[in-house]
Amino acid sequence: KLADCSEKDPALSELFMVEGNSAGGTAKQGRNRRFQAILPLRGKILNTERAYLDKVLAFKEIKDLVIALGTGIGETIDYKKLRYHKIVIMTDADVDGEHIRTLLLTFFFRHMPQIILNGHLYIAQPPLYKVQVGKKISYAYSEEEKDKVVEKLTTDNANVNINLQRYKGLGEMNPEQLWETTMDPEKRTLNQVSSPDAQEADYVFSMLMGDEVPPRKKFIVAHAKLANLDI
Repeated sequence: KLADCSEKDPALSELFMVEGNSAGGTAKQGRNRRFQAILPLRGKILNTERAYLDKVLAFKEIKDLVIALGTGIGETIDYKKLRYHKIVIMTDADVDGEHIRTLLLTFFFRHMPQIILNGHLYIAQPPLYKVQVGKKISYAYSEEEKDKVVEKLTTDNANVNINLQRYKGLGEMNPEQLWETTMDPEKRTLNQVSSPDAQEADYVFSMLMGDEVPPRKKFIVAHAKLANLDI
C-alpha cells in the first residue's frame, strides 16, 4: 500500500518503489515524510514485455504503481499528471533484486517511456558492505570500495579488528541506516536511467525479456564474462 508524502509539488516529490514488505516498512519509518512516498512491491513483478495491457493492469503490483504515478496508462496516458518527478527503484543488491529491477525497467520502457526520456526514473544504490571498526561505521557500495576501505584501515593499523557485514537485502538495515545510506539526498547515490539509444535498448529488452530463447542465450554467453555474479 502506498505511503504518500505530504508535498504536492511533483518537482519536489519522490516515489520509492521498494522490494518486499519488510524493506517497505523500514523505508516508511526511515523516510522524510514531507517529500518521500513509499510503495512496497510484494513478490515478482509481471514481465510486461510479453503481456497485453489488460493483463498488465490485472497484475496488482503494476496497477498500484500506475495509480500512484497518477498518469494513467495506454492511449489515455497524460504525463503532465505525473505526481513525482523522482521515481526510484530500490531493490536488494542480489540476483533477485536485479531481476525485479529489470522487470520494472521493462515496464517503464514499454508502457511509460516518456518517464525515462524526461529523466524521472532512477535506481537507488544501497550499500553492499558495512565496515565497522570499534564504534566507527562506514559503508561500501562496491567490492572495489570495500577493498579500498579495508586497505586504508589496515595500512593505518595492521592489527586493527575489522567487522565486515555483507548486506544481502534492504531489510537487514534499520530505518536510520537505510535513510543514511540510500535515501538521504545529502548522502545517497541515485543512478538516473537514460535511453540515449532507443533502438539499442529496444533490441536488448526484446531479446532478454521476450519469448525467443536462442538470441537471449547467445547474448548471455557473450556477456557472461562481464557479469558480476552474486553466488
